[in-house]
Amino acid sequence: MSTNTLPTLHRRRFVGTACAMTSAIALPALAQAPARYPNRPITLVVPFPPGGSVDGAGRAMADRLGKVLRQTVVVENKAGAGGSIGSTWVARAAPDGYTLIVTSQSTHVVNPAVSPSLPYDAVNDFAPITLIDRLANVLLVNPALPVKNFAEFVTYVKSNPGQWNYASSGNGSVAHLSMELLKAKLGLFITHIPYRGAGPALNDLLSGQVHMTWNNLSSNLTMIQNGRLRALAVASPGRAPQLPGVPTFDELKLPDLNLTSWTGIAAPAKTPEPIIAQLYDAMRTVLRAPQTHDAWRARGAMVPEDVKPAEYRREIQQRIQFYRSIAKANKIVLE
Repeated sequence: MSTNTLPTLHRRRFVGTACAMTSAIALPALAQAPARYPNRPITLVVPFPPGGSVDGAGRAMADRLGKVLRQTVVVENKAGAGGSIGSTWVARAAPDGYTLIVTSQSTHVVNPAVSPSLPYDAVNDFAPITLIDRLANVLLVNPALPVKNFAEFVTYVKSNPGQWNYASSGNGSVAHLSMELLKAKLGLFITHIPYRGAGPALNDLLSGQVHMTWNNLSSNLTMIQNGRLRALAVASPGRAPQLPGVPTFDELKLPDLNLTSWTGIAAPAKTPEPIIAQLYDAMRTVLRAPQTHDAWRARGAMVPEDVKPAEYRREIQQRIQFYRSIAKANKIVLE
């Protein structure tokens, strides 16, 4: 072997060793680099049956959100137990941004306010993102009731105590708690008739089997406009554009009743902050679009103000405490 060969062999070994060391350093970095989000379809769980206001809000957002994210957002209805089945399923899903839930007053405020043994924690099991919409709530009566406005309603009910009833979608529902607060504030005697869902309650209100209810404007707008129901007051920041002649509860000096309902979107707890931030930005892009404002107005909903994730969590916590106080005062507890 010539003396020239040794430096060449050493040189080759050095180059090979250096390459191996470079690869050893580079590979972990490549392995840790996050994949682009989202790189596969996202499931948006609606914890109620198709056709209701929560389902409508979720589907309206899913289509638009998918276009902004450039990925399919699939709506999946997981109904049952007042929204508890779907909510529990999402709470236990992988926190990777590919399973989200449409949150509502029912699942994330009223259920925890009146049910001490929920299978999910509405605050700690979820990472709130932002609101989809706000919905004005409406005090509705059957038009056969001889009252044209809220003042006449109060006078008439007080002058005929014990003859009136109201329908709700069930014990512990928003309608139940809100009507009990209304009764307490004004000293009214109205009997509660709970139903299994808003649909059956509405049917009996329309037929005159019950006299009144409390529900969101979005679900009842058409029936108000065609005269099958009469709206006496709305819970809304200002008068609903669709009902300019109907006063808000603020105007009626009942500010505690002037709470909108809402729907929003949340992810399982521990979903990475960058994913929450990306989803928040995408939803705000959707909600700023003029077409969204037109579509939301057409279904009786309001485009919400800019509610950041931390603010959304805080609102959930505050409303749980508010409705819990009403439930406690009226001894409303669901096991």
